[in-house]
Amino acid sequence: MEDKLDARKQRVLKAIIEDYVESAEPVGSRTLARKYDLGVSPATIRNEMADLEMLGYLEQIHTSSGRIPSSKGYRFYVDGLIPPKPVSDEEKKRIDEWYRRRVQRIEEVFQETAKIISQVTKNVSLVLAPQMTQAAFRCLQFLPLDDHRVITVLMTDAGFIENKVLTMPDGARFEDFQRMAAVINSNLAGRTLKSIGSLQLQQIEDEIQDGPLYESALEIINRALDSGKRERLYLGGTTQMLEQPEFHDVEKVKEALLVLEKESLMKDILHAHTGDGLEVTIGQENEDSHFQSSSLITATYHLDGELLGTIAVLGPTRMEYAKAMSLLEYMNKNLTEVIKRYHW
Repeated sequence: MEDKLDARKQRVLKAIIEDYVESAEPVGSRTLARKYDLGVSPATIRNEMADLEMLGYLEQIHTSSGRIPSSKGYRFYVDGLIPPKPVSDEEKKRIDEWYRRRVQRIEEVFQETAKIISQVTKNVSLVLAPQMTQAAFRCLQFLPLDDHRVITVLMTDAGFIENKVLTMPDGARFEDFQRMAAVINSNLAGRTLKSIGSLQLQQIEDEIQDGPLYESALEIINRALDSGKRERLYLGGTTQMLEQPEFHDVEKVKEALLVLEKESLMKDILHAHTGDGLEVTIGQENEDSHFQSSSLITATYHLDGELLGTIAVLGPTRMEYAKAMSLLEYMNKNLTEVIKRYHW
C-alpha cells in the first residue's frame, strides 16, 4: 500500500527533487529553508526530511550529508508533483526550422529527431525506426541521371524511401525503365514488402521479357527488402551524457558507452515500452541492471493508427523530467507530421 504524504511533506519532497536536479548536490534543511518559501522552520524541515527518508522517498549518502531523492521519491514526483513545462513557441519554431533545413530523406527524419531530443534534454536520445517490411509497396520510379544511368526511387505507404543509382544495360533506353516501373507497380502496389516472394517476381520477369532489364529491377527490390529487415536504432547525445556529473567517473562512462553500443539490448528495452502515451521508468524500476541508476522516458509514434516506432530519453535519475516529458510529447506528434511530408 502506497504511503500517503500530507501537503507539507509533498512540498518538501518537491523542493528537494527540484533543487537536486538543478545542483546535483545533496540537499540539506538549511538550503531548503533559505531557497524555498515552505512556511516552516529548518527544524521542522529536518523532521519532515527524516520522515521522508524513513518512508523511502529520500536517501542519505553519508551521515553528515543532505538527502537525495530515491527512485520511490522520483516516482511520486513524476506521478503527482511535477509542474507542467510545455514546449515554448520559440522552441517549436526552432524544431520546425531544424527539420526544414536538415531533412531531405525519410532516414534523416529519425537521425535529426535523435539530435534534437538529445540537444534539448542534455541526455541520451534513442529513436527506433520501424522495419520497412511492415510497410506496403507504393511505387517504384526511375529518374534519368544521364545517358547511361538512372536513379531508382522505391516508396512505401509509410513514406520510406530506398534509392540507388543504376547503370542501364547495354542497348536499354530510359523508356524501357519506365515500362519496367509500370509492370512492377501493377504487380506489387499495396503488398507489404515482407509478402513479396518468388511468385510475384516471376510474374514481373514474365511480363518484362528482358533478362538484363529484369536483373536491374531485382537489384533495387532486393536492396529494399534487405534494408527493410533491419529495424534501425538512432542514438544521440552521448557527448551530452558525459557532461552530466553522474558520469565524471571514468569507469561509469566506459560502462555506459559499452551498454549503449549493444544495439540489440537497447532495441529489446524499447520494445518493452510500446504502450500509448508517455512511459517513465525510474531507477530500480528498470529490469536491466545496467540502468538501475538511470531513468527512461519513452513515447511511441504512429501513422494512420499503425505503430511505427519509439522515441526515448535516457539519463540519470536526476533528470529534468518535466522538460523531457513535454518535449517527447511534442516530438511524438511532430514526428508523425514530418513523416507525412515524405509520404508521397
